[in-house]
Amino acid sequence: MGNETCVLPGGIEMRPADAGDVDALLAAYLRNREHLRPWDPWRDEGFYTIEGQRDRLAVQLAEREAGRAMPWVLTDGSRLAGTVTLSGIVRAPLNSGSVGYWIDVDHTGKGLASAAVEAVARYADEDAGLHRLEAGTLLHNVGSQRVLEKCGFRAYGVAPQFLHVHGKWQDHRLFQRILNDRPPSGA
Repeated sequence: MGNETCVLPGGIEMRPADAGDVDALLAAYLRNREHLRPWDPWRDEGFYTIEGQRDRLAVQLAEREAGRAMPWVLTDGSRLAGTVTLSGIVRAPLNSGSVGYWIDVDHTGKGLASAAVEAVARYADEDAGLHRLEAGTLLHNVGSQRVLEKCGFRAYGVAPQFLHVHGKWQDHRLFQRILNDRPPSGA
């Protein structure tokens, strides 16, 4: 799955992000600006420019090359239907990574987030050899919590004032999924 495309519900394709996705990312973020505002960190106006998206994507691709992240895009033809990213990859002894995702306003409620997170979990276990995945949601983001629970994540606590979202420091519910009991590589 790392360099491959998989098909999600509704024929949406999930594939690794590449430098050619800049225009589609910008269009998707502009189209979903209000939809994502309650859940996203504050974004300056530069985020909503081609240069902002080019710079952001370049950082993600450099993190992928360094083995610390794996960004994917969900595509509906030439239009983006969302993104999912495995980031913060830390190797032994933690052997863990964080999952983040968002789905286009026109594609919510169709099982895409669950299918994408499950595909990331498979990749993290079978290809990346990770032991554990983590994710966090705002306390009132019940939809995202349902996605994580459906994908086998379990809540394990609340982090007070965890992220600055929608103009203030907000608590987050923390989730994890243990992928396997294998020892870390080289252990």
